[in-house]
Amino acid sequence: MNTVLFSHSDCTRHITPRGHPERVERLERLEDVFNQPEFASIERLDAPLCELDRLTLAHPQSYVDQIQDLEPVHGFAYIDADTSMSKGSWNAARRAVGAIVQATDMVFEGSAKNVFCAVRPPGHHAEKTRGMGFCLFGTVAIGALHAIQKHGLERVAILDFDVHHGNGTSNILWDEKRVLFASTHEMPLYPGSGYESERGSFDQIINKPLGTGTGSAEFKTAMNSIIDRMDKFKPELIFISAGFDAHYDDPLASLRLDEEDFYWATREMKDLAHAHCKDRLVSSLEGGYSILGLTTSVRAHLTALME
Repeated sequence: MNTVLFSHSDCTRHITPRGHPERVERLERLEDVFNQPEFASIERLDAPLCELDRLTLAHPQSYVDQIQDLEPVHGFAYIDADTSMSKGSWNAARRAVGAIVQATDMVFEGSAKNVFCAVRPPGHHAEKTRGMGFCLFGTVAIGALHAIQKHGLERVAILDFDVHHGNGTSNILWDEKRVLFASTHEMPLYPGSGYESERGSFDQIINKPLGTGTGSAEFKTAMNSIIDRMDKFKPELIFISAGFDAHYDDPLASLRLDEEDFYWATREMKDLAHAHCKDRLVSSLEGGYSILGLTTSVRAHLTALME
């Protein structure tokens, strides 16, 4: 078994307005990383279009219909000031969800050890009935709910180290006792949620807010607390909401992490997956808006997954 990488050209057809940080170039520059000789052994697969019933694991049918109907023929249709759709956004979002669903199935079938989904739009801000923060559907939350529904899991863990709180994942999974959701994020920062007091209906949500300027040492302290909780939880599958905007070069935030911190966090999740999950680990791209920070961090993340 090896590391599998999902991507699809449809994810570059989700166009955002000029000057928007969540832009096509992010995936285009990551392709340059993926084509480096050090990643030649990674199995590359096209992200499939998800079945529509996967979307309704996390969202009501009325919301799914709303997003499908909103896609414009020309220009942009706005969900809010930051979140929009272009022609092509619907299929891009379905590819993102399709990737994580198939990745989940592959790690259970034994055809992959772990998987990275290089997809966009991101997903962790999308709530049950509201797209926001560049996100349309709760991609990783859907992956967790798919694992529970199809594979009968009782314990799924999600780590979200994006610099912004994964409010959408938290909203979708608030009442789901079979999922332990842990988030490290800068505070104060968009979307304004993620206080330690936000614990979910079953004390299964862990928030570790980090102050402006936080660097490696404080991040690792927060992560070690999460790792201890996950170890006691004994997950059967681990997901990573892999946002790389806590990197020191990112324009949208003020944390001071570097690519070695993301390498370390990924290795720690791999060790937990080895101990509890038969190595089953699925990661999906969230944020990361400095091209330098994104490319160096994804390189480190993939390197850790492959080891």
